[in-house]
Amino acid sequence: MNVEVHGTVAGGWEPVREAFARNFERLGERGAALAVYRDGRRVVDLWSGTKDVDGEEPWQRDTAQVVRSATKGVAAAAVLMLHERGLLDLDAPVGRYWPEFKAHGKEGVLVRHVLGHRAGLPVLDRPLTLAEAADPVRAAEAVAAQAPVWEPGTDHGYHALTYGWLVDELVRRVTGQGTGEWIAAEMAAPLGLDLWVGLPSSEEHRVGRAGKVEAPEPSGALRARPKRSVTAAYADPGSLTRRAFAAIDPMPDHNDPAFHAAALPAANGIATADGLARFYASLVGPVDGVRLLAPDTVERARAEESAGPDRVLVVGTRFGLGYMLHGSASPLLSPGSFGHPGRGGSLGFADPESGVAFGYVTNGFRRTVTADPRAQALIRAVRECVTAS
Repeated sequence: MNVEVHGTVAGGWEPVREAFARNFERLGERGAALAVYRDGRRVVDLWSGTKDVDGEEPWQRDTAQVVRSATKGVAAAAVLMLHERGLLDLDAPVGRYWPEFKAHGKEGVLVRHVLGHRAGLPVLDRPLTLAEAADPVRAAEAVAAQAPVWEPGTDHGYHALTYGWLVDELVRRVTGQGTGEWIAAEMAAPLGLDLWVGLPSSEEHRVGRAGKVEAPEPSGALRARPKRSVTAAYADPGSLTRRAFAAIDPMPDHNDPAFHAAALPAANGIATADGLARFYASLVGPVDGVRLLAPDTVERARAEESAGPDRVLVVGTRFGLGYMLHGSASPLLSPGSFGHPGRGGSLGFADPESGVAFGYVTNGFRRTVTADPRAQALIRAVRECVTAS
């Protein structure tokens, strides 16, 4: 298969272009884009394939895609920026800002527990419809009324969808704006990011049609662990795993403009590869004079908050404050890397030691939650270039 790869790479980054092309040749990639920054300068800007997974229109440089849980890393930065501004204390109870939240034994849930997936609230006893999930009042009421499924702060489990409503209400209580609005004004506008949580209708034409997301299966590093327990967890309707991913029921169609327009800070961010990479570059250094987080905040964000067997994902995971950390479940560039994958393939992360920021988006959603083989192939090529430089 001959693949026409568009875009540019700086000198010394040619192996990344080759790896990107191989994903189309060997791993069935249909349409994708990749951007890499180093020390605030873009060194990789690539795209190829079709805009729609089942179409023929070429992917363009400004084609955007749903990045699913990669949205969580962007939403986390909103909380961290508000902490820097003195509006949110990471060690304060959530109930200080949101008094109704304290019901049903949640008085001890701290803001940092939300970011570290330790709040004990990965599920809702009654799932929400998409209309309810997109209504900030109804979604916040549902989370506030939910009893935790473990004692908050004592363990961790991936809050696949509830993370977004928790973060959104915290942001809303202290700013008067939803997380998507705040991201647009305080992150996207200063940096010129093609990145949205709540897509304006004027940008809908840029979004590529993605493949159907199926029930996840272990991939990459996860296959090294016993598969039976993971498979059983996803197959069991009563498991925390299934219930966490089904907190919106029925599962939304991620190609539906109504889904794109909703602001769900855990699950429906839309971005170009450059938008995602540029965001992460601005966390660890200035990009055209704009830096979103101070160095000491970055150190707090990537310090281990949760580690070990994940009550929802079943396998071992590591989290900082809103970010997945390098580990067997989410291999990144180096032990100091932090970022977030999106179910189906997308990935954004930063590596402060090397100054690298990475953004990958795809329309070929796969049955993966963390270590997608396409993203991993690209990371290996980036590592090769960093090592050689």
